[in-house]
Amino acid sequence: MIQFAGGPIGPAPSSHEIAAWVRERIRRGQFVPEQRLIEVDIIRATGGSRVRVREALQRLAAEGLVTIEPFRGASVRSASLEELRHIYRARAALEGITAGDFATSASDAQRTRLQEIQDELERCVTERSPERFGRLNAEWHELLVEGSGNTIIGELLQRLSVPIHRLLFESFYDADRLRTANEDHRRILAAILAHDAAGAEAAMRAHVHAGFQTLSAIEREYRV
Repeated sequence: MIQFAGGPIGPAPSSHEIAAWVRERIRRGQFVPEQRLIEVDIIRATGGSRVRVREALQRLAAEGLVTIEPFRGASVRSASLEELRHIYRARAALEGITAGDFATSASDAQRTRLQEIQDELERCVTERSPERFGRLNAEWHELLVEGSGNTIIGELLQRLSVPIHRLLFESFYDADRLRTANEDHRRILAAILAHDAAGAEAAMRAHVHAGFQTLSAIEREYRV
């Protein structure tokens, strides 16, 4: 395993572990948009082999977090606000469908788990734990896809991942935005538990659109 806070430990890391190491640094703003990712530096920091590092970078490129160019190598991908707008529009439609399908197709165990995650999200708001909220939020959305039974949409959503940048935890999940996002989750969950597919879809679409509005507001704040 790779130790995020320090150097490499234990056996040579897998490409999955190296990708997680790079992803974490993008998330925390230690690797910023358009910054080159030097293979030898990653090898030295993680203890990974050149082959595994290249596999990790290819994995991150498929996720939309890294760009790989001939003769230049890998760099952290930058995305314009217009590109993000298109991504969010597509995600709103697709995630709306998954929420509606989950309302009618999910198992009792999946509904129970969704409620459990929501309870944990509530605690994150109270305790002001933005990073934990972000991880649980991802799990919450992934569970909706799983419970919808629509594997095609799941694959499409993976291709439409929103590029992570340094604002994600520092600004996107500040105290007010945590509360707002959580209120959206409550509305979606209430519709799901009522087996209201149309209501769940509408609430999810509104939630995703609100996420883009938040990103737009952050962009304006940082331009001032």
